[in-house]
Amino acid sequence: MSERESASPQHDPDARLGDLFENLPAPTRQIPTVDTSGPVPGSRRAAREAAGRSAAPKDADPTAPEGATSDADDAPRGARGGDETSTAATSGDGASAASAASAPRDVPEAPAPLGGGLDDLFTPTRDQATTARPKKKRRTGCLVALIVVVALLGGIAAGGIWVWNTYGDKISEAMGWGEPKDWEPGLATGEALVTIKEGDTGGPVSTALYEAGVTKTEDVFYDYLINENIAVTFYPGVYRLQEKMTAEAALAALRDEANKLENTVSIAEGGTIASSLPGIAETLGIPLEELQAAVADPSAYGVAAPSLEGWLFPAVYTFDPEVTAPQVIQRMVDRTRESLTAAGVADADAERVLTIASIIQREGKTDDFAKVSRVIQNRLDIDMLLQMDSTAQYGYGSLHEGVVSSSAEALESDNAWNTYIHTGLPVTPIASPSDAAIKAAMNPADGPWLYFVTINLATGETQFSETLAEHEQGVEKWREWCRANPDGGC
Repeated sequence: MSERESASPQHDPDARLGDLFENLPAPTRQIPTVDTSGPVPGSRRAAREAAGRSAAPKDADPTAPEGATSDADDAPRGARGGDETSTAATSGDGASAASAASAPRDVPEAPAPLGGGLDDLFTPTRDQATTARPKKKRRTGCLVALIVVVALLGGIAAGGIWVWNTYGDKISEAMGWGEPKDWEPGLATGEALVTIKEGDTGGPVSTALYEAGVTKTEDVFYDYLINENIAVTFYPGVYRLQEKMTAEAALAALRDEANKLENTVSIAEGGTIASSLPGIAETLGIPLEELQAAVADPSAYGVAAPSLEGWLFPAVYTFDPEVTAPQVIQRMVDRTRESLTAAGVADADAERVLTIASIIQREGKTDDFAKVSRVIQNRLDIDMLLQMDSTAQYGYGSLHEGVVSSSAEALESDNAWNTYIHTGLPVTPIASPSDAAIKAAMNPADGPWLYFVTINLATGETQFSETLAEHEQGVEKWREWCRANPDGGC
């Protein structure tokens, strides 16, 4: 035994352990908490855990239970500065602190770090870079979708405009929009005489009612017959009706025999001998041949002209039942003379004025009569061809075909009435002019116009021009209207 051992007091080992445990502080109850959140990228904790994983021995005990942790890891964060001391105190075998610290410890696997430093905070990761690309695609896709939508809406709008311009009237009619086509009941007033010719059906009768001021629109009477599926036979004659009648009231009046005027005939404004004689014969019961013979000799009525065309004044006439054909014609010629006298026309100028007035009657509407008269006079003054379609149609026999434009055959026909070929006035009047047309022939309006064209046949709107270029623009407007209204009488 060494001196050191003999000199040092001998102690009981059990007493040493007892003293150690007696000096330990009283235990306090602590509830361990687990921080499940991952370390903040770039923090000290993230760096420390990364270093611990890299320093862990590769031959760690595989038998250690999963999730086992060291004392230092389980200790509160404030005690982690004394890991070595606490380990030595709890070893129980007096082992040195160094050997205890060098013992392998089970370190829990830390979550993968989101970044290693400040650079990682500002440098987009690969995943972030790939997720940014679809945003650009979405922006491009939205722009393309917007363009497609705008194009579709523009196409729909353009199509709607075309449909409205082409079928607007029919759409308004079908939907009940716009101005009513028929008069309201209770507005009928005054007197209107309507002439029905032999063979007239719903269409011509509807037009006759409108021209006489009975119905509000030209087609309303005919549409009423069709919509109500009414079959009716119209008898020729002159009927006394009222202005502003409904289509239903007009039909009832035409069916009433009390409204038919006996021995009453009418000559239409702009009518001709050929169009007037059949109605006179039917209404008065005079053979057509007798009437044709009565008009064959103008001199029998004191008319110095090759024909009585233009001398049968447009008006309503009532005759005695025993009237003869010459008496009928004489009555109409006398009425023409009354109108000529009232307008201040000398007898020597009667035929010329009637010829001009007959063209005015066929070419323009009443409001434009004086302007049409001026165009005729301006052309006559410079020996310019009149080029009036009505004269070409009359000479060719197509005046009453119901269209405005002339056929190529009519324009090329070499007859005494074709003003497209012959300078000056036609050889005779071409129709029966009204008082208004005769007055316009005597009093043309002031103006430089040499051309005119009706650009809207429904309203009668007419463009008057001084130059050929302006006139051609008006002709194009007329063609556009005709294209939009194929059944408009072009």
